[in-house]
Amino acid sequence: MTVVPDRYNVSTMLDRNLALGRSDKTAIICDDQRISFGELFARVCRMGNALLRLDVRAGERVMLVLSDTPFLAVAFWGALRIGAVPCLLNPAFQEDAYRHFVLEAGASLVVTDEPWVERVARSLGDIRSMVILAPGASRDRTTSVDELLAAAGDTLAPAGTHREDMAFWLYSSASTGRPKAIVHAHQGIPATCETYARQTLGITEHDICFARALYHAYGLGGGLTFPAWAGATSVLSPRRPTPAALLEIIDNYKPTLLFLVPALYKAILDDHGSTFADLASVRRWLSAAEPLSPEIWSRWRDKFDAEIMDGIGSTELLHIFCSNAPGALKVGSSGKPVPGYELRLVGDDGLPIRTGNVGRLQVRGPSSSMEYWRQRTKTQEVIVGHWVATGDIYRLDDDGYYWFEGREDDMVKIAGEWVSPGQIEGVLITHPAVAEVAVTPQNVDGLSRIRASVVLARGLVGSNSLARELQKWCQDHLERYKYAHIICFVEHLPRNASGKGGRPKLNA
Repeated sequence: MTVVPDRYNVSTMLDRNLALGRSDKTAIICDDQRISFGELFARVCRMGNALLRLDVRAGERVMLVLSDTPFLAVAFWGALRIGAVPCLLNPAFQEDAYRHFVLEAGASLVVTDEPWVERVARSLGDIRSMVILAPGASRDRTTSVDELLAAAGDTLAPAGTHREDMAFWLYSSASTGRPKAIVHAHQGIPATCETYARQTLGITEHDICFARALYHAYGLGGGLTFPAWAGATSVLSPRRPTPAALLEIIDNYKPTLLFLVPALYKAILDDHGSTFADLASVRRWLSAAEPLSPEIWSRWRDKFDAEIMDGIGSTELLHIFCSNAPGALKVGSSGKPVPGYELRLVGDDGLPIRTGNVGRLQVRGPSSSMEYWRQRTKTQEVIVGHWVATGDIYRLDDDGYYWFEGREDDMVKIAGEWVSPGQIEGVLITHPAVAEVAVTPQNVDGLSRIRASVVLARGLVGSNSLARELQKWCQDHLERYKYAHIICFVEHLPRNASGKGGRPKLNA
């Protein structure tokens, strides 16, 4: 594995592509835009110079609330170029969440675009010192990034950062409260490129990559950092990932590496248009962010004569650390450790357990995060020496494959997003129609879904319209993906011997 030098700035991945003669090669495709590595490098330097003009300095946080477009790539690499710390926020967070994250990070600048700019401006309206950069003309509360970039130079030497300096933040949901800011160093990105991207995927400069949700670790690697490292082409799209949109992207741009979550694979399978789709360009179908069911895997193979490579990663480890591989695949498993990573299962006493038993998964590898920002206790709970406790329960078989058995907490992945049943319960119980509620995960056609069992207030009767009202109530008070897909109206909740309601009994 390549070891980066002590003095290292990860934005020099772009310099490397120019040095290897790729200046005219297409780096990013987005709708009708085709941006070469040379043009991408110039735009990144302009962004870095623009940030310096705004007095952004090394170590300062720059919040990014951006869609999957070339602008996100430019803002991300541009901040890294000057040693600043880009913090990638999910644009779909609740509006008031922007304010929380900006204040928590101590940031003085937010970079955003349509359709998020008005939401960000409203959220930060009374913080008059805050600079909001957005495309278009300058207006109240926003400064035109286009005007700044037009006036900026297109060359910029990288800041002399250390490989272990704080480089960027990602966010991972918690079972209670706001998502946690996870801090990564400059050396983390090349580590994932050398391990998973090169040794498992075999990525080269001839590949065309498509991923989505670049604010997630999975999407960031597949859609931005892997192709930049290999000199490959990245296809980006800000559009909603409907089956029709995904099939159109595959047909138009012929990606060779596709990074999707199980819910999107199932959506394509269920779409009538996929029967006539030409998917021959894709040489690797990748899945992560939630377990891939054997049912979806088998349907995909039977319909398209192609195998999906499932794996597990985490925001704390930056990308996939355990994966199935070509010619070494067990359907339903998460595969074997990616070269460069070590996995172990431990019992309640923290000691390794024997093969075949179920235990808590711990991982160590070169891309592990530095800390949870301003959460010392949580950092100490999760980072145990050189090991990262993932919170997942796994079983290791005699052939060295890992099998997912559940979570230590009650968190569940829905279409790649962490969702807490307890958090949804806490919102539903505030609705005037709800007397009691228990929220549980439920498997529906091979996908994890959320079910709410609701006891209504006296005199009320359940209906489809009330169920929709409760779903909207969740979406109005939480992120839009945090809601109960299935709402069942019941007369009472199961009780344990002490008379308390119990979520586990609903799954029995």
